[in-house]
Amino acid sequence: MSESVPEVSYSAVPGSSVSSSAVSGSSLSYSANVDRALLGDLPWQPALEHLDLLAAPVAAGLQAVAQNHPELGAQALVTEIDPEFADTEPMTEHYGLDLAVSCNCVLVAGKREGEERVAACVVRATTRADVNHVVKKFLNVRKASFWPTELAVEASGMEYGGISPVGVPAAWNLLIDERVAAGTALIGSGLRRSKLVVPGALLAQLPGAHVLSNLAIE
Repeated sequence: MSESVPEVSYSAVPGSSVSSSAVSGSSLSYSANVDRALLGDLPWQPALEHLDLLAAPVAAGLQAVAQNHPELGAQALVTEIDPEFADTEPMTEHYGLDLAVSCNCVLVAGKREGEERVAACVVRATTRADVNHVVKKFLNVRKASFWPTELAVEASGMEYGGISPVGVPAAWNLLIDERVAAGTALIGSGLRRSKLVVPGALLAQLPGAHVLSNLAIE
């Protein structure tokens, strides 16, 4: 039902990428580098050197993946923003960014035989997660719905408007659309006052990540 991410070797050479053989029928590749040309004029800094700009779970998650894939961790960038513009569309407009570089992490849950199953779904901001078909089928539940804001904040340890796929609880399913893995991903930092940018390949290497070819719809 899921499409697992293979163990891969990355090149630190700018412009390199990783074969996406895990995504059935896909010609896309996992991006191992951040494209700074997409990031506007914000003061981006190496995220591993500015962990104070990340929520605690995000900082821990980034450090963990960087231990196994230091070349990917070195690509991660963070910047401070005005918390008033933390939501995707206001941020894009205020800072003159391309909406396509932003990725949303939405939390979806459903129950099966009394057990709640949670998925963190990561899709490009120009698309939306196919909750009623793909996510529901993946979770193997009769009904899947978005988690209430209060519950999402409490369970993730992150702020609303800053939910990040990096550092989500290990018990959750982490579903990543292939278009996210194929390029630069601007995501939440866990805090409203900052944003995190990572190469798509880093997200594909997070614990329990599943890269799906059909997670997002236009």
